[in-house]
Amino acid sequence: MKDFIIKEFKQIFRDYRSMVILFGIPIAQVLLFGFALTMDLNDVHFAVLDKSKDEYSKKIVDKINSSDYFILDQNLNSESEITKIFEKGIVKEVIVFESNFTENFIKKGTANLQIIADASDPNTANMLVNYTKAIVDNFQQTIVTENSLKGIVIPQIEFKYNSELKSVFMFVPGIITIILMLVSAMMTSISIAREKELGTMEILLVSPIKPIQIIVGKVLPYVLLSFINFMVILILSFWVFGMPMDGNMFLLLVEAVLYIVMSLALGIFISTVSNSQQTAMLLSMFALLLPTILLSGFIFPIENMPQILQILSNIMPSKWFIIIVKSIMLKQGSFIDVWKETLILISFTVFFIVLSIKKFKIRL
Repeated sequence: MKDFIIKEFKQIFRDYRSMVILFGIPIAQVLLFGFALTMDLNDVHFAVLDKSKDEYSKKIVDKINSSDYFILDQNLNSESEITKIFEKGIVKEVIVFESNFTENFIKKGTANLQIIADASDPNTANMLVNYTKAIVDNFQQTIVTENSLKGIVIPQIEFKYNSELKSVFMFVPGIITIILMLVSAMMTSISIAREKELGTMEILLVSPIKPIQIIVGKVLPYVLLSFINFMVILILSFWVFGMPMDGNMFLLLVEAVLYIVMSLALGIFISTVSNSQQTAMLLSMFALLLPTILLSGFIFPIENMPQILQILSNIMPSKWFIIIVKSIMLKQGSFIDVWKETLILISFTVFFIVLSIKKFKIRL
């Protein structure tokens, strides 16, 4: 019995994949959940349109910018620039000061400012507005106390792209991303791993068929099935949840096909490093599901995470696809607005295809 137990331990330790699953994945989960699961705001980029440019408006901007929550990204010159800067996706809030802000506060007793938040992520937008209002209220109380004034700052709130703060506007792009990633990558990796287990892969590898032909043959059926999945999700989102479809739908479909192909290429790569269906499934689930949820910006804002996780999020294809979907569906963005994210997805696709072909050649 003792020798059998020792033999079993040695067998486990010899299989580095089992060691990664046993120890690596739990450690990664703890670290990811510990650092990523936070609703605190940090270093959120905002812009300012100051029509007044007087004492109090400048002090409010300085007070907001000096907090740990905000970073001043840009000073705007006109209202026409507000939509353009939101479409870039970096700035999450714009603060607009009325003309003669300080004079109105002192002489009239009221001064108006407008807080415009990007509500494509409604939870973050609501928090941004509350944080900004708290800073403005604190400034107002300080000025009133120090100068014996009776003025009040009246903030006017506008939630752009999602005026009713519907959470479905945030969840639908994320759900599309997760389903396409898991279905495409997991089904492809399991399919190829099954052939390796059954011994039919060896027959394919010694046949005249080239590795690229094997990969294309495996990918095409799942491209069609995943695209049908995408269309079903879009129809349900529109008819059941009222998701807006005002953007360029043809561009969205093309981007979806690109993301599906990239996911399938990733699935093929996973299958080349997996010896069994079980290993392929575990790698697909744990290596793709959690990072896709936590590091894509689907639920938790990336800018709130530690710097190391923000860097890691850049190698998550799902992050870039979510940006594309939100830009097209919610902001009516064109290809000019998402060309960078599209180029990144193309790079991921080529990278995984090349790795997959190389692995097949090595095995052959």
